Amino acid sequence: MKSMKLTQKIRIFPTPEQETVLWKLSEKCRLIYNFALAERRDAYRTGAKRVNYRTQQNSLPLIKEQFPEYKWVYSKVLQFALRSLAADYKSFFALRKNGCADACPPRFKGKQYFTTMMYNQSGFKLEPGKITFSHKYNDVPLVFVIPDKFSFDDKQVKQVAISSYRSKYFVTITYELEEPRYVDNGLYQAIDLGITHIVTAVNSQGKFLVVENQRPDKYWNPKIAKVQSRKDKCKKFSNRWKLLNEIKHKYERKRDNQTRDFQHKLSKKLVENTKANTIIIGELEVKHMAHSNKVPKHIRHGLNRATQNSGALGRFVHFLTYKSRRVGKRTIEIDERNSTKACWVCGKLHSMPIWKRIMSCDCGNVIERDKNSAIILMKRYLSQNAKWTGYRVFLDNLRHTAKCKTKVSPAVGS
Repeated sequence: MKSMKLTQKIRIFPTPEQETVLWKLSEKCRLIYNFALAERRDAYRTGAKRVNYRTQQNSLPLIKEQFPEYKWVYSKVLQFALRSLAADYKSFFALRKNGCADACPPRFKGKQYFTTMMYNQSGFKLEPGKITFSHKYNDVPLVFVIPDKFSFDDKQVKQVAISSYRSKYFVTITYELEEPRYVDNGLYQAIDLGITHIVTAVNSQGKFLVVENQRPDKYWNPKIAKVQSRKDKCKKFSNRWKLLNEIKHKYERKRDNQTRDFQHKLSKKLVENTKANTIIIGELEVKHMAHSNKVPKHIRHGLNRATQNSGALGRFVHFLTYKSRRVGKRTIEIDERNSTKACWVCGKLHSMPIWKRIMSCDCGNVIERDKNSAIILMKRYLSQNAKWTGYRVFLDNLRHTAKCKTKVSPAVGS
């Protein structure tokens, strides 16, 4: 049986002494990252031999001999700091290769940056109700409480990370879980993702489901903008600036938590309430969803703000994928090119600007653009995978229920 890796993020509450230890260890990881980055940059400028991860990893023992303070940190944690730099460079080169001119190379990390410390398979001890980390800075033990609701006795823990976000500390535990076997039961559900309606789905019986997006950002963004405007008029790092900065972070945290909570609940509900073992979605390219100046400004501003730099749609796809795998189902991404423009009946391409919500085709097909896109995704998957019986059954059911009303689901939690 296959296994899948899952992570559990748990908040911890270190004492002031433990917090000092964490920052000392994080500082050494930050310096290792910055020194390794400087070494790579110098090698590039001077045309010297290329420096890679293995070369820098092999130099760690020599660095510890010259600077004994690096022995405070568990060895694998320092290795992970170098691995993260290698991963950053790999991501940068991949983006440039794909034509992303805005991709930036890794940058140096400032003193206020808390470096995530990764303990891979060793350096930690997980016991019922607590977790202990190894270090050699002083005699203060890094022991943190794990709530009883989190039990990892029957799970194979692979790695544990300590991170900090806005003065809060977290332990992220990565573990393996046996994945139920996937069986194609001949039932399918295609989902078109959007902003106003986050889900527009059609199943093999030709029935539609539309879920409205909760959009907590519409409530919080004006508040955040107002606080940001007041903050910009203050002297930087003054007491009032710090107060407004903390309020702004609080609003952003509430907005992000509400969005994430809504997506968690919705993705779980979608997976559990469908009889289909196969869920089909369009392959999203969020970076290419930004609209140009050809779109009216009042429409472009809201759409770009909703799709870019929030990670909302991409995160929802991730939630849907792993939750379906946990129950023996599959979420499959396919090409969604022209799924909004092509008529599902005759295949004719139409000009469908973002404000045009209804498709009206010469063949007599009049349908909402999101429903049309969901049907196209279903047809493409069934035809590309030679599931001709399911393809014919789906089209028959779709024609039979064409005049039925669409079921509209309110936002989860409303």
